Amino acid sequence: MPEIAYLDNNDTTKMLPEVLEAMLPYFGEKYGNPASLHDLGLEAENAVNASRETIAKALGVRADELIFTSCATEANNLALIGAARARSKRGNHIMTSSIEHSSVINVMKYLGDNGFQLEILPVDHEGFVNPDDVKTRIRPDTILVSIVHANHEIGTIQDIKAIGDICRQRDVWFHTDAAQSFCKEPLDVGNLPVDLVSLNAHKLHGPKGVGALYIRKGVRIKRLMEGAFQEKNLRPGTENVPGVIGFAKAVELVSRDVQEQRSKMRALRDRLIDGLLAIPKSKLNGPTADRRLCNNVDVLFRYIEGEAILMHLNIRGIAVSSGSACSSKTLEPSPVLTAIGLKHEESHGSIRFSLSRFTTEREIDYTIEQTGQVVETLRAMSAFVPERDET
Repeated sequence: MPEIAYLDNNDTTKMLPEVLEAMLPYFGEKYGNPASLHDLGLEAENAVNASRETIAKALGVRADELIFTSCATEANNLALIGAARARSKRGNHIMTSSIEHSSVINVMKYLGDNGFQLEILPVDHEGFVNPDDVKTRIRPDTILVSIVHANHEIGTIQDIKAIGDICRQRDVWFHTDAAQSFCKEPLDVGNLPVDLVSLNAHKLHGPKGVGALYIRKGVRIKRLMEGAFQEKNLRPGTENVPGVIGFAKAVELVSRDVQEQRSKMRALRDRLIDGLLAIPKSKLNGPTADRRLCNNVDVLFRYIEGEAILMHLNIRGIAVSSGSACSSKTLEPSPVLTAIGLKHEESHGSIRFSLSRFTTEREIDYTIEQTGQVVETLRAMSAFVPERDET
């Protein structure tokens, strides 16, 4: 048995040792404030700017189109509220999908409660937004569309080029949350019709507490907080210099072998899917392999609670999630799983397994074996398993 099989990487990832090593000097002897004009301040400013260049290069954009935030949640807030306020004189119709991360859907609902007309687009049973729905629902007063690139829970990768093309043709700003896909899936933002892209570091083996927002040149959003002039006068406050350094180092490292690691994770992902679907009365939530995030597996085990599976797997050294990490401590069914047509009890019986570059075949095989045992044990104790199941 492994010491721990960590399969909750869509929640957070293990930081690479080289990332911590790069950050450490900026906790100690390199302690300057980037806003200061003396040598220590200039040293910090140069390090932040070099980090910006590194991340921008990996994203395929200009460094001056990238600002740093505390996380992807803040980036989403700044992008959506800032864009809506900036375009409010042009119109007040905004659109998003029913499977967005809470930091998008809740922000859009906030805007809907404060003068904007929110339209939430449906998805199909695999979680895909139909670009034709975007096209037909755009109105003369539509100012903003936000559709996630890769879903955090079921791994659906949206056709953001098709959606972005539609928005660009109608002069509608298009935002995408790429926190789960950046440095895992192809994302050449410079050649995509997107205006705003949210990122973070801790989903790609960087530190927690730092994110970024891409703002296409020519797009002018409103700031949310008042203060000093940092980050192009859009995000006041002293930058998290060690976090920024760590973010860039993680991007630098994972970008070197991203295709190799993607292929490895896809192979392990498919091995895990095959093994879990061999368990009776199980079902894969979300799309098939080609349009699924390379590290994501979400499986429904009928007639048992996902929380019970999670706790039993945890005892056996396997870390997974019973839903999106930000909402898994509530008793409400997953909005994502509900949106793709699952019943409440099916949502509660679903488990998300998410891999990383550190995941091994041994961990996958152990997880398949132990999950099968846990499911069998829990079903034997359940009063809800029918003698015959037609589905």
